[in-house]
Amino acid sequence: MAGQGKRMRQARERIDRDRTYPLGEAISLVKQGAKAKFDETVEMSVGLGVDPRHADQMVRGVVALPHGTGKSVRVAVFAKGDKAEDARAAGADLVGDEDLAADVQGGKIEFDRCIATPDMMPVVGKLGRILGPRGLMPNPKLGTVTADVSEAVQAAKGGQVEFRVEKAGIVHAGIGKASFEEQALAENARALVDALNRAKPSGAKGTYMKRAALSSSQGPGVKLDVAALLAERAAP
Repeated sequence: MAGQGKRMRQARERIDRDRTYPLGEAISLVKQGAKAKFDETVEMSVGLGVDPRHADQMVRGVVALPHGTGKSVRVAVFAKGDKAEDARAAGADLVGDEDLAADVQGGKIEFDRCIATPDMMPVVGKLGRILGPRGLMPNPKLGTVTADVSEAVQAAKGGQVEFRVEKAGIVHAGIGKASFEEQALAENARALVDALNRAKPSGAKGTYMKRAALSSSQGPGVKLDVAALLAERAAP
């Protein structure tokens, strides 16, 4: 524990808490501060000028990170017949219908993403109280209620990330691992920013993207220069 505390102090000493950093410099600092014995996840937190208690200010969507997340994702698919076979062929970890629903009802939830064909929604809908609070409920707007289960499974396995604004107006999303090259993390971060801008709700007023920061699983946070980041994305 003493060694961990020392590493954290050293990492914090490299960061000016009163300064906002350009994306590239922030990523470099986060990577330097990721000293755990495992490959830490790099997370981006974005504070938005929305109140998600209002339906017209909810921010939710998916983004396909160009370099993936570096994380193994377990995918469950509710499907029957040929669609079930398509899901298995695409690499789904769990495939079923009423039997899979029974497992979920019994508290056996061994997956990170959940996909369903439209005809299975009467079955899946009964699991809303279980899957909903965990962010696992299939949703047609997110592409997880679809007849094209092969594409949905491949997207989930290939680095697609779901995001949803929390009560305080903050979105958290993993954008890769500390072992990633800096350029890969930067491109993943920009992809998330683009997706958040595309998901800007009609009810958002004033400044939409107010603040942002990067951190690793056990490292200190680094504030991002949001204006510079947005200007960078707007540049041709």
